[in-house]
Amino acid sequence: MTTVADVTHFFDAPTNTLSYIVKDPDSNACAIVDSVLNLDYPSGTVSYEGADAIIAHVEEKGLSVEWILETHVHADHLSAAPYLQQKLGGKIAIGSAIKTVQNVFGEVFNADAGFQRDGSQFDVLLSEGDSINVGSLEGYAMHTPGHTPACMAYVLGDAAFVGDTLFMPDFGTARCDFPGGDAATLFRSIKRILALPPETRIFVCHDYMPNDRELAFETTVAAENAANIHVKEGISESEFVAMREARDETLGMPNLILPSLQVNMRAGHVPPPESNERFFLKLPLNAFGGPDLSNLAAKE
Repeated sequence: MTTVADVTHFFDAPTNTLSYIVKDPDSNACAIVDSVLNLDYPSGTVSYEGADAIIAHVEEKGLSVEWILETHVHADHLSAAPYLQQKLGGKIAIGSAIKTVQNVFGEVFNADAGFQRDGSQFDVLLSEGDSINVGSLEGYAMHTPGHTPACMAYVLGDAAFVGDTLFMPDFGTARCDFPGGDAATLFRSIKRILALPPETRIFVCHDYMPNDRELAFETTVAAENAANIHVKEGISESEFVAMREARDETLGMPNLILPSLQVNMRAGHVPPPESNERFFLKLPLNAFGGPDLSNLAAKE
């Protein structure tokens, strides 16, 4: 019989992000999934409210953090993984295809020569089928590319943490128009998730509360197969790809994509300080397309 994981959620309203603490029901061991570091973009101010709520829960319950898991390099919020590790311990892990993401965005942001593109900023790089046990709670990693090349789902006991691959049935699925994304690949990844036992609980990384409904973050394989508006049973791969690509053409970039990618490709660390000892994030103009700006370049 599959062990029922003890799951606590945390919701960051500004980014519509769900973070989770997953506890082994037979011990104090736990894992943290997809944490958030708060950023007020207009002022450039970083703060720790969301991460501190997780820390408070861990300390109140006397938990022992074994893993700090990232489902992918998020484009809509910064990770608090290093801050949590400093306070609570645990190994920071992500999918091994992070190296592909680092190569792409290392070029986009013209990262400094010290930026390693081998995933070494993370403690553990996970591949398909790798074990991620939490105490006696057995788990494993599932490579689910499509939204990004490095997306991973984590199955821990009866619970699957799917990142941005799937949302609640009334909202559908992740976009696929970021570098390395692919709609057909996403469809196949989702079908692998939806081949898990029907009673498997699915926990999503975002909820946008369509039609003004209340926050929702937990569903099941059976519910997704029956009712997901994008990939329920009976929708073919070609139908999904046509829908997803057409929909993605209408979407704007996430508000925090540029700061998020720079931090998250470094496992939640900010770039090193510059000569004035201040920390900076870059705003690359036309990073995702636009007119030639060479005629506007300042003369030095």
